Parts: sequence; C-alpha cells; structure tokens
Amino acid sequence: MEGLGFRFRSEAAWENLTAEVIKSSAIEGTLFDPAAVRSSVARRMGISASDHAASDRHVEGAVDLMLDATQKYAEPLTVERLLGWQSSLFPGGRSGMKSVLTGQWRTPEMDPMQVVSGPIDRGTVRRKNIHFEAPTADRLPAEVAGFLQWFEGADRTDPVLRAGLAHLWFVTIHPFDDGNGRVSRAITDLALARADGSALRFYSMSTQIESEKKQYYQTLEKTQKGTLDVTGWLSWFLDCLARALQGAEASLARIIQKSATWEWINHTATINERHRLVINALLDGNHRELSTSRYAKLASCSLDTALRDIKLLLDAGVLASSPSGGRSTKYELQSPPPHGTA
Repeated sequence: MEGLGFRFRSEAAWENLTAEVIKSSAIEGTLFDPAAVRSSVARRMGISASDHAASDRHVEGAVDLMLDATQKYAEPLTVERLLGWQSSLFPGGRSGMKSVLTGQWRTPEMDPMQVVSGPIDRGTVRRKNIHFEAPTADRLPAEVAGFLQWFEGADRTDPVLRAGLAHLWFVTIHPFDDGNGRVSRAITDLALARADGSALRFYSMSTQIESEKKQYYQTLEKTQKGTLDVTGWLSWFLDCLARALQGAEASLARIIQKSATWEWINHTATINERHRLVINALLDGNHRELSTSRYAKLASCSLDTALRDIKLLLDAGVLASSPSGGRSTKYELQSPPPHGTA
C-alpha cells in the first residue's frame, strides 16, 4: 500500500474504516445501512463518493468514534475521550426504545452488571446463564484510572500485544451502561494504529471478529472466568489479527489492480472527466461491460456524446467492442498488459 498514490491509499482506508464501523456495530446486533456509512466516512475523509446516501445520528456518531480513534491515534486516551466516544454511540441517550446512561460511568443502581443469556419472557431473561459479572460501580473510577495509566505508560509491552490486552482489560472493567464492546474495539483500533504508526487503516479487525463472533465471546468468557493467565486470549487475538490481514490481501488486491489500470490508461489515452467517471464506475462495479445508453446515464450526457467518448476509448484500446454490432453493441474495459509487453 505504501507504493500506491495517495488517492488509492485513501480509498483503501475508506473501505476498511467503513467496514470497521459496520462490523463493530453488527457484533452487538446493531445493523447500519452500508451506503450511509460509506457516504459518511467519505465525507469526513474528503473523498468523492458515487453514492450519497442519507445517514442518521447513530451512523454519524459511530463514524465519529472510529475516526477519532484511528485518525487521532497519537493523542492520549483519557477519561473525557472515553466518555465522549460512548456518548456518540447513543445520540439522545437512547438505543432503540431503551434509555442509555451516557457521558458517565454506570451507577450503583445498575449493580450487579452481568452479561447474561437465556429465554426471554416479557423483556426479562428467565433461567439466566451468567457469562460474566463486571466490577461494582464504586470501583470504576480507580479501575479505569489504572487501565489508562498502563495504556499510556512506557513499558516494554509489544504494541500489538498491548492492543489485545487493552481490549480484554477494558471490556472486563465494563464501565458503561451500554457500548462497552464497541468502545473496547475502538481502543483496539487506536492501539493497532499506534503499532502501525499510521492513521490509514488497510485491514479491519472488527470484520474478522464479527465472522468469528461465537469464538470471540467464548474466548472472552473463558478468560474472564479463569485465572490471571491471559495467554489463551492473546493467542486467539493474534490468530484473529493474522486472519484479518490475510483477508485484507484479497480486498486490497482490487484497489491495487485499479491503481495499475489507471496508471496504464493515463499513459495510453487522453481522458476527460466523463471518461474518468465511467471508468471508475466500471472498476468499482461487479462487471466491466458497458453499453452506449449506460455510458450516457453514468456520465449524464447525451447518446451522441457517449458515442464520441466511447470511440476515443476504443481507438486507444481502453475499451473493446463485442462481436455483435448495431445498437446492441457492448463494450468491455480492458486490463493493462503484463509488464514488459507493449
């Protein structure tokens, strides 16, 4: 990714930040419209997006949290910052129909704070299976202070291990009424950004965690109910991170190919803004086939203009026509030739 131009690095970061927001919320059962998240992240990053979907306050708040954690990774993690992150997830202090305490730690009235499952009857869990019980509310200020002192400390902990330990430690303190998991994963992203030394995110840890959600919760529960030996958790965390990086190779391959295609096109043809718009749409879509009418629609131009534009791309070898002629003719975007060929 270092070898790509700024535009394509930003596009890769945009896609992974979008995935991070969507998947971190999905782990907790909150589903966002992907187009709304993409549009919101693009706007904050100054990227021109082809779709401009409307977003609500919950999407904007989740995007605020993730961008603050990753783009400002070098800034100290403080109590005020944590409280702001949690508040941004629940605009108006609500999660659906449920009231959520925001901008402060949970209160003694909420004790015991338990993570439970079991049959639900009229909103109440019957025959509770208690997975975890958090520290009592009176302990929270000291517990969070200890966590932050360690997190911002200068010990010799490997920065990637620090990310895994921070995730486990904060979600175990469980200081909020709601939003603990999402804030814990934001802390993880901040710590990983520090480990990478970059605000640009080229992989999504939450995407991988969401795909392994059952193992994620099982490993958390086993660790939280066990001894102070957290080797099992760190082993799972590192393996999950490795799988996230492997998955990123596949998703980034498309952007690398897109970069190579544009490098070839810019050396092959004289491109106008309509050309650029249509070619980007083909590269971002599921197929590279094009008709005159589709070109006109994508470029917001007349059919005559579309035909002239297409002829220029055909003459340059950027497009190739299908065997059928006439009005049914289809055009396909060509791939750059292998290195070393004309």
